[in-house]
Amino acid sequence: MNPDLLDAMKKFFYTTLSAAFMTAVAAEETGTAGGPDRIRLLEQRLQQLQGEFDRTLEEQRRQIEALRSELEHLRARAGSAEPAGQGAGPAAGPGQAPRDSAGTPAVRSASPAMSGVSPWRLGGAGAYVDVGLVGTFAAGTSTADDIEGGLQPGGHDPNQRGFTVQGVELNLTGSVDPYFSGSANLLYSLDASGESRFELEEAWLQTLQLPAGLQVRAGQFYAPFGRINGRHPHQWGFVDSPLVIARLLGPDGLRNPGAQLSWMMPTTFYSELFLAVQDSQGDGAAPFRAGGHVHGGEEDGALPMGFRPLENDRGVSALNDLMWTLRYACSWDVTDQQTVLVGLSAALGPNASGAGGAPATQIYGLDLYWKWKSPRAHAGFPFVSFQAEALLRRYELGAFDWTEHAEHDEPFLADAASGTPAVLSAETVTDYGFYTELLYGFRRGWVAGLRFDYVAGGEGDYEKGPWTFAGEPVGRDLLRRERWRITPNLTWYPSEYSKLRLQYNYDRRADVGEDHSVWLQVELSLGAHAAHQF
Repeated sequence: MNPDLLDAMKKFFYTTLSAAFMTAVAAEETGTAGGPDRIRLLEQRLQQLQGEFDRTLEEQRRQIEALRSELEHLRARAGSAEPAGQGAGPAAGPGQAPRDSAGTPAVRSASPAMSGVSPWRLGGAGAYVDVGLVGTFAAGTSTADDIEGGLQPGGHDPNQRGFTVQGVELNLTGSVDPYFSGSANLLYSLDASGESRFELEEAWLQTLQLPAGLQVRAGQFYAPFGRINGRHPHQWGFVDSPLVIARLLGPDGLRNPGAQLSWMMPTTFYSELFLAVQDSQGDGAAPFRAGGHVHGGEEDGALPMGFRPLENDRGVSALNDLMWTLRYACSWDVTDQQTVLVGLSAALGPNASGAGGAPATQIYGLDLYWKWKSPRAHAGFPFVSFQAEALLRRYELGAFDWTEHAEHDEPFLADAASGTPAVLSAETVTDYGFYTELLYGFRRGWVAGLRFDYVAGGEGDYEKGPWTFAGEPVGRDLLRRERWRITPNLTWYPSEYSKLRLQYNYDRRADVGEDHSVWLQVELSLGAHAAHQF
């Protein structure tokens, strides 16, 4: 696009916004506006629109470069006499690497029906849907015998030696009408036994025109907890999920049907408050009424968390039987090249082991994100980003007597000395952990990463007894042992539509020992995809 035309568009856009803003201020002076609060809201909206406009221009530049690159490629294959790049401008290099940037990828196709500068769009005007597909695959090996669930506790982690379909995600995003937008993510994956797994990750409706910075979302969605929980696997900076997220929030994270209210606060910097209420059972609520575990290896051992069967689930009879999530996030520019975001989160609800009353599961989180971008950056490179999350979980375990299981000739927890069924007292146990990750985009399309994970749990009274289960000795709870991991990786983005990532994991698990793993991840993106969070 012509630079002069871009400058003209910017001037027109900013002039229009300034006129609207000055009109609002004048209205305030004559008593027709809402006072200082209204001024702050307009200033915030102005900044937001300016940012959206700049991101749109950047997306158009990337799409134009992608089209020029494809034209050069087609001319070269056809043996065109015209020198590469003549009349086509500079060739495009790899796209902006961090997948948390806003915008929708273009479709790379020579077909006139699907232009390289347009997403797959159905409908038009005020009601449309953009269609996109992201496929994420991994191949590798490990010294561990319990890869799925044990070594790799995340639901979308590589789950076996050889090949893993981490996920093929169909994304539908668009405008429903002038009042609502919507999004849906349908996911296909394979488990370690080769069984297909289909799931509805998200499907929600969101308001567009509520006053005072308010917004409502309803449907199936990720709970607003921390940074990683709300992100799909293709948005991660690493092949697998951080250990503390997979263990304390569950292999599939926190996501369930419900409703969410958010408030963009009238401050001079980004400041937003979220409150969500969702169902508390199922794979999307593992630390709540799902009992602290779901599918896979370590998460599917002979005994559930707390050595208690899931028999204290009282269902939903009151508001505190639902899962409640509260989050506050704020962000500001430290300098023209540095941005910081800080968030505080809490998730409260019942669990199937607790006795009721106060929230039986309480999870608290603190997250931090910092990014530096060079003043001479091109297409987002070079850059450095740092991200960290720390979580603490208090889990209430109700009293439980294993006698009934013994009477029905079912496997039961027993005293190793006497062989009598175990009687467990009520107690509350605490688990905690954190991860830190550093990403360095050292040249266009190339990103080096390093992550450190740590997770542990305080020893509970129920773990101190000399127990056996089905005749086998029982030690520390498999779901709560100390563990740490160091993970370096290297990612190459040939373009914004593809990704290759090589990663090494060094794991150290208490009572298990050391394990070494190497994974190669491949990703492709077709069509449109919803804008990613910052």
